[in-house]
Amino acid sequence: MNPMDYTIEKFISEKEIKDKIAKLADQINADFDGKEIVAICTLKGSFVFFSDLIRSLALPVRCEFLGLSSYGNQTTTSGEVKVTLDLNSQIEGKHVLIVEDIVDSGITLQFILKYLEARNPASISTAALLSKPDALKVDVDVEYVGFEIQNQFVVGYGLDYAESLRGLPYIGILHLEE
Repeated sequence: MNPMDYTIEKFISEKEIKDKIAKLADQINADFDGKEIVAICTLKGSFVFFSDLIRSLALPVRCEFLGLSSYGNQTTTSGEVKVTLDLNSQIEGKHVLIVEDIVDSGITLQFILKYLEARNPASISTAALLSKPDALKVDVDVEYVGFEIQNQFVVGYGLDYAESLRGLPYIGILHLEE
């Protein structure tokens, strides 16, 4: 991707993200009150949010990773979810926290919920840094939402465009040049 093909408008600052994660961690700590949770990072986009969130929790946390793909090199979801990496351990009887970077159409999260419910966890909750309520195509419940945003394509803080721009320390709106 050529840097001349796009511009990025700074949207959510590093400080705003850090402050929001602290608030989400406080909510999760209170709701789980010392119980062990299995935090599942949905790869690849959630890894930055995931690492900051789990370091802010005052709970025993086991970490798992679930690789998924639904965007490819596009700015909109294909609607088809593919598992690219499965969990390494059992979650039966465990309290599970799915950590998502963004809930856009809801299709990926709906897939994850059904996929994990079949493994009989004690509970499943979801944390998402970003949610686009206007873009939802299916009804999904997200207990812990950082920011609700408009239906715009965002990058940075783990979110990518064609595998680029994940390393930005803030969230920006991507504007592709015509």
